[in-house]
Amino acid sequence: MNKRAAGAAWEQKAAEYLAFHGMEIRERNYQNRQGEIDIIGCHEGYLVFVEVKYRRSSEKGSALEAVTTGKQRQICKVADYYRYTRGLGESTAVRYDVVAIQGDKIEWLKNAFPHIYTRNR
Repeated sequence: MNKRAAGAAWEQKAAEYLAFHGMEIRERNYQNRQGEIDIIGCHEGYLVFVEVKYRRSSEKGSALEAVTTGKQRQICKVADYYRYTRGLGESTAVRYDVVAIQGDKIEWLKNAFPHIYTRNR
């Protein structure tokens, strides 16, 4: 199985896990020219942007560690564009979550990082 197919399979597993735990999935693999967000959903009154990370083992670090500050910044840019194009203002409650899959263990970290404000360049 190639990396893209494997990633899609793990994202599917994460989406099923989130839905089972009460998240309403709105979109998967949302893309714009800023980048991509794996899952967008609603949960506990928040519009939630979810990054899914998989690691077969901890040999190369944990799945949570793979969501670097640079990746967080990119997710925030994509999320800002998503909200803008859908007319969702600053008053929309937003949360950034990470689903980390390490081997067969799934960990859902709610509010994994704060919004990072960036200037458009």
